[in-house]
Amino acid sequence: MSTGAGAYDLTGRVALVTGAASGLGRASASLLGAAGAAVFCADLDGAGAQATAAAVLAGGGRAQALVLDVSDRGAVAAAVDQALSTYERLDVMANIAGIITQGPSTEVSETELDRILAVNLKGVVWGCQAAGRAMAAAGRGSIVNMASGAVDAAAPGLLCYSIAKAGVVQLTKVFAAELGPSGVRVNAVAPGFVVTGMTSRHFVTADGAIDEGRREATLAPMRKMAPLRRIGEPDDIAQAVLYLASDASSFTTGQVLRPNGGVAMPG
Repeated sequence: MSTGAGAYDLTGRVALVTGAASGLGRASASLLGAAGAAVFCADLDGAGAQATAAAVLAGGGRAQALVLDVSDRGAVAAAVDQALSTYERLDVMANIAGIITQGPSTEVSETELDRILAVNLKGVVWGCQAAGRAMAAAGRGSIVNMASGAVDAAAPGLLCYSIAKAGVVQLTKVFAAELGPSGVRVNAVAPGFVVTGMTSRHFVTADGAIDEGRREATLAPMRKMAPLRRIGEPDDIAQAVLYLASDASSFTTGQVLRPNGGVAMPG
């Protein structure tokens, strides 16, 4: 186990990142690759996953893209098996893939609820299961799950998303308790508001252009709510993922790390 500044060095390690085509997944895959890990960039968006892998390779890292539907338990297990067959190890599993819908809670359909839970909750379970088995057999490893600031405060219009992310927090604790004796750590990251493709839906027009007025109207109150008085960037969250993936957090498991600018401060 590395210590000091070297604790963040992932040279010789292997990471599988879901949701790697964009946003927090892309930022996390890129940073893990820059830290030395061989990264499997997995996403349902194959072209986006390939672009992320290409960026890691261009930076001198090791990466390859995988087309993956995280709601498919067998496909997730196969992705873990591919990492093992390629490198004979899996050190980091970052379950970041997620989707979102917004609307009145009283109008949520069964189809909508099932879709969100399949990706945002069940997909994380499948990732923890497959990676957990492999890591427990090896006696080491770190699983990082993506939660949300929605677990700390009511988010009107985001019923399905909030339910799923609250479930991610609890499953993180259960897996941490079960896998800890085998040397496997399981933690979660609950970001505050970050500008990504997912959150920019509030100010991007139908033709893909940014409506600057709506953008400022969206971001200004978010900025004011944060004691640090700024909006998060994907790299801010990727740094938290790197910390939990690395030896720097070797005594940390079952925890929820909240890079949110101070918006939420649970006791």
